[in-house]
Amino acid sequence: MALGVWALANVLPVPEIVDSLGERLAYALRANVVALLPLFIMIITVANSRFLSEAIDPTRQAESVSMQIDGRVVDNTLQQNFVFAVASLALSTLVALEHLQVVWACAIVFVVARVVFWLGYRIDPLYRAPGMAATGYLNLGMILFVLYGIVKGQ
Repeated sequence: MALGVWALANVLPVPEIVDSLGERLAYALRANVVALLPLFIMIITVANSRFLSEAIDPTRQAESVSMQIDGRVVDNTLQQNFVFAVASLALSTLVALEHLQVVWACAIVFVVARVVFWLGYRIDPLYRAPGMAATGYLNLGMILFVLYGIVKGQ
């Protein structure tokens, strides 16, 4: 995860924006829309699975194992997306302008980690660990960077 963020941050272009808080937040919000893609695809997958089965009525508890897994993945991804959104927006206000592309690097790694989490969970619940760890540590890294900036007085 850390290597992926580092590599992407070194490959992605430095944004050509005026250094204003509004432009930094707008830049991060665009990255957050990309980070929402796995959640949106997961929600559509659950909705289609329900619509095409007896589980269309969720009160019947007729979900297959894969539907149950997908539902849990949606729940966890929503939680992780919330943390990612807050942390990445805060990160965008503190990171040096010449390194602001790290926000996009984090969004790309977040998307990959969520896909790995979903696919791993579908194979075996234990295989969700790499995606979960990548997502969790990515979010933790951003939170710690922001907390450090707050303590430093930025």
